[in-house]
Amino acid sequence: MNDYLAAVMAMLGPAGNRHADPAAWDRLHAELGIRLPSDYQALVDAYAPVQLNGHLYLHHPATERWNLGQDIRDTVRAWSEVSWDDLDFDLDPDEDPRLLSGLTELTFGTRNGAWPIARTDRGETIFHVAEEDTAPWLLTEDGEGGWARYDMSFAEWLYRYLIGEDMAGPGTSAFYPGPVQLRRLPMTAGERPEPWSGPDRGM
Repeated sequence: MNDYLAAVMAMLGPAGNRHADPAAWDRLHAELGIRLPSDYQALVDAYAPVQLNGHLYLHHPATERWNLGQDIRDTVRAWSEVSWDDLDFDLDPDEDPRLLSGLTELTFGTRNGAWPIARTDRGETIFHVAEEDTAPWLLTEDGEGGWARYDMSFAEWLYRYLIGEDMAGPGTSAFYPGPVQLRRLPMTAGERPEPWSGPDRGM
């Protein structure tokens, strides 16, 4: 079995862990009523708040700016306003996340619902689905109403995203050859994003 967490961190380089704070995760999990995956927590602690390869954003629960909890709350609020049953047209299979999830009802921000954990500046949102007693899986929305399901951990999803696979549905690849480009996000209005590169990965 592949260790995707180790593989991703090998591509991203040494962990900074600048904002790692177990108490912040405890507060977030208590507020959400679920626990986010441990591999996701490890990657967020190691690098976030960060932008990866110019598109993908990871926020952190311990920072005031780019705060993960606030981002989750705002995104859940927006998606919770969508009433799939009230749509006055038939959705194609890739436009109805209920069909992809195998659920008669898809909720956002509930104990067995979808939780937004990452997003891109292309409008894509990555959701962790918090079903109990199931293997980890993710649901993605491509920013244009198309949905895709990925039966894998976040670390595997991120690994595949960084090597250029379509990870938010068909035609969504965002591959850039060479080292992964990281950009540390500013913590104050006066700071500028701080770019750096991961190690050579032979791509």
